[in-house]
Amino acid sequence: MDNFLILERLDRLERLLMANKEVLTFEETCDYTGISRSYLYKLTAAGHIPHSKPNGKLIFFERKKIVDWLLQNERRPVPETGTIAEPLR
Repeated sequence: MDNFLILERLDRLERLLMANKEVLTFEETCDYTGISRSYLYKLTAAGHIPHSKPNGKLIFFERKKIVDWLLQNERRPVPETGTIAEPLR
């Protein structure tokens, strides 16, 4: 089997295992959300994302709270009227 295929399968398995965890590390949260490390640090420092620092150093995230945070400020789709709007002049 090609090394690339093995690594790809391993990556898929890791993601499946992570989906079952309730508490995620900083790195796992970056992978789970797709948020970069630097932006996640900024969010935690500003207190904009729910997290825990039990010993004052390592940062942990509860998966359910992260999902809720990601889905906040939901936008409803605009109902289709069946007509095309006239361009603004």
